[in-house]
Amino acid sequence: MRRRLRLWRRAEQGSEETRVSASPPPEVECSEEVTWTYIGLVGQTEWSQYFPDCGGTSQSPVDVVTTQTKYDPSLVPLTPLGYSQHGNKPLTMYNNGHTVVIELPEWMGLAGLPWLFTAVQMHLHWGSGGPSHGGSEHTINGLSADAELHVVHYNSELYPNMSAAMTQSDGLAVLGILIVTGEESNPAFNSILNYLSRVRHADQKALIPAFDVESLLPNDLGRYYRYNGSLTTPPCYQSVIWTVFHERVQISKAQLLRLETILYSSKAEETDRMLLQDNYRATQPLNHRVVFASFSAESGKELSSGEVTAIVIGVMCGCVGLAVIIRFIVKTIRFFTLLHRETVAVNSSTSSWDVLPSNRPAPMPRMKEPEKAKEKKQDVALNTTADGEKKEEPSPSLSPQTEP
Repeated sequence: MRRRLRLWRRAEQGSEETRVSASPPPEVECSEEVTWTYIGLVGQTEWSQYFPDCGGTSQSPVDVVTTQTKYDPSLVPLTPLGYSQHGNKPLTMYNNGHTVVIELPEWMGLAGLPWLFTAVQMHLHWGSGGPSHGGSEHTINGLSADAELHVVHYNSELYPNMSAAMTQSDGLAVLGILIVTGEESNPAFNSILNYLSRVRHADQKALIPAFDVESLLPNDLGRYYRYNGSLTTPPCYQSVIWTVFHERVQISKAQLLRLETILYSSKAEETDRMLLQDNYRATQPLNHRVVFASFSAESGKELSSGEVTAIVIGVMCGCVGLAVIIRFIVKTIRFFTLLHRETVAVNSSTSSWDVLPSNRPAPMPRMKEPEKAKEKKQDVALNTTADGEKKEEPSPSLSPQTEP
């Protein structure tokens, strides 16, 4: 006799485990209770055999191909309500064997959607290999982030509670925040990471100090991707309005390492301890769904910190180079201007001298040195002859007188 296989759903939709019955495939006959996993028994490739919605046509997560998104100007920035008003009331954190969950108070909500949504809980997804090895559920242009934060809300305008809303197509709204690593630590995430040791094993629960939940979100809540999808864990109800923010949030490598290595998917009493890692679902086909963007492609282009730094340095170098070139050109122009003025002044002076009458004697032509010496000797000889002639001429006073 076939028996129905009962599975425990520890998923995104609530703070308590909900018992879900599903008929096993014809070849499965089992009387023991099993828990769905990501890569082990009843792994994600087998989810649809026990939870039919997991094989639906509107599943999550998806790969957002930015060139195929459609700009929708009606998508307004989201407004968190009461996220910062924790009232110093402790928050409940627990390890459900699949992730770490933080329950949120009912006064937290979300505006900017067609209806008012009330916050229920938030949780994280991550990998196992450190930075750049995957861990997020949603991907952008085929590239995954290092982790992903989900903040889950239900439609409190149309439905009385989470359980009633989770099966309806407009019942849930989930925020997806992609997390990357850098050198600097993110103090906001320490409000979660510092207390993970209190819930290291599955089914452990602890109270943690209240904190500003809004500080976990990106600064820009106006740029995001929107599509209709599902829960990313069984029972995979296709009831989620997804908002995946374009801006990523950064944590340090040490913070990511702590998240990836401190929690166990096994219970404390189990001798076989299994690290809670790689708790993300593979991306699902869009199946003709459209992913909308709240921003145009031009305004949504994101630059990395390295690209921004390179651009700033390039602009500065360009400005310095332009200044040097301008200075060189100005100096060159000044040089040629002064040179032109001096040339004009010299030409003007020469022209005036040529026009005015001159009393200066014409210059004597230069003679060759031997001819000049010869002429000098001739002058000396002539002078000597003249002196001799003067001595031989008789003086009138000494001439002889004649007798009468």
